[in-house]
Amino acid sequence: MSEDFLNATDPYAVFEAWLEEAAGTEPNDPNAASLATVDAHGLPNVRVVLVKAVERSGFVFYTNLESDKGQELLGAGKAALCFYWKTLGRQIRVRGPVVQVPDDVADAYYASRPRGSRLGAWASQQSRPLEAPDALRTRVAELAEHYGDDDERGQTIPRPPYWSGFRLEPTHFELWHDRPFRLHDRVLFQREKADADWVSARLYP
Repeated sequence: MSEDFLNATDPYAVFEAWLEEAAGTEPNDPNAASLATVDAHGLPNVRVVLVKAVERSGFVFYTNLESDKGQELLGAGKAALCFYWKTLGRQIRVRGPVVQVPDDVADAYYASRPRGSRLGAWASQQSRPLEAPDALRTRVAELAEHYGDDDERGQTIPRPPYWSGFRLEPTHFELWHDRPFRLHDRVLFQREKADADWVSARLYP
């Protein structure tokens, strides 16, 4: 797939193949991507997130809806992701509209998280000032006591109403492969909307 991507018709198939390779070469989190958003003043913001699902309908990640990230996603309704696998010399960029995942999808993923992560979702007021160095740990301890023992499915800790997921539905999907002397290979796939056919073109590096 490292060479065939230049003539690919399905960018998702290339992504899946590259991600599988990256899982064997990247030291940490091959599903990590830089997420770019924009605030109400038009100022860009970028941070790394873990993409938890890749479907033909888009790329899914989760966050606190009241965080800067959550508010910017809800406000603009558009975003971009950039995956970069240094060990393989490959990059994939996607951008397009974002939609919030259904409650049942968010519930299922939340229930699959480790107990500490579920407690952390309740305890952290993400992006807001931390009033004291130990405030977060104290809050986690209080919640752990409140919920008591947890079963394996995590059903004793409900999903916070302000915590959910987003699906980025790409209208632009770019594949990039490192080549000697900066003569890199780039292929851009575009479509007018999420359920339309892709149109591809090779780009100068």
